[in-house]
Amino acid sequence: MNGTSFQSDIRYWLRKGNTVNHLLFWNILIFLVVNILRLIAFVTHQVTPFSWVVDELSLRVPINTFILQPWGLLTYMFTHVDIFHVLFNMINLYWFGNLFRDFLGDKRVLPLYLLGGFAGGILYLASASLFASPYLGLSLIGASASVMCILVACATLMPNYEIGLMFFGNVKLKWLAIALIALGLISIPNGNIGGIISHMGGSLFGFIYIRLLQAGNDMCKPLIWLFGSKGRMEERRTANRKFKPKKSPLKVVKKTEDSNPSRLDQLLDKINEKGYNSLSAEEKAWLEKVSKEN
Repeated sequence: MNGTSFQSDIRYWLRKGNTVNHLLFWNILIFLVVNILRLIAFVTHQVTPFSWVVDELSLRVPINTFILQPWGLLTYMFTHVDIFHVLFNMINLYWFGNLFRDFLGDKRVLPLYLLGGFAGGILYLASASLFASPYLGLSLIGASASVMCILVACATLMPNYEIGLMFFGNVKLKWLAIALIALGLISIPNGNIGGIISHMGGSLFGFIYIRLLQAGNDMCKPLIWLFGSKGRMEERRTANRKFKPKKSPLKVVKKTEDSNPSRLDQLLDKINEKGYNSLSAEEKAWLEKVSKEN
């Protein structure tokens, strides 16, 4: 594979309109940059650049350190150093991020990822401030809180949904979520207490988010509006740059509402944006009929 085709594949992958792909890309890119610096530090015996970058991207405690480096609350959830750490998080983000996306739409993926990370980071900060324990560590990195938030959100939304696991067979999401939370709690004596606390914060937010959403309150709505407003501004700028020919009042334009390809595109766009559950019963029936015909 040459460099041009690789770049084309990456551009196509990122332009598919799947926010999960974008999150995977940035997490992996930052992981690679950090580890290139780590390799350089190992070869040159100069650890300063590597350690400085990791410190700048980490969520650091105590609170007076955090005040001087508040961006860590955002950057920590995209930063990994250990390969198994990033591998486990990205696999779970791919599985459960796409599952969440299928049911509740693409527009909620990034807001929930960020809010779950914020919840885990804030709980870690609060714990470090209240207990000032050396076991909590002085910094936090990793997407685990965000990933656990999305996983628990899926398990709360569709608790009886089954996924296939190697050696275990089909397992319901609710049992998988409970097992991961329990494993985190019982592993506290092994260390990484700060990381486990952030996992619990993300998990709790995922559960609360779905419960409030089911009651009609979407905590992601402000971020959805914020990110959506930027997209709408770009669309308006693009539309204004296009030439708009005048329509003749004598020209008869055939209606295309009943065109199957047009309607299929509209329904697929709706699923991508809002999730499959946003379709009406009639739309679901029509989509199922078309899929059988094809």
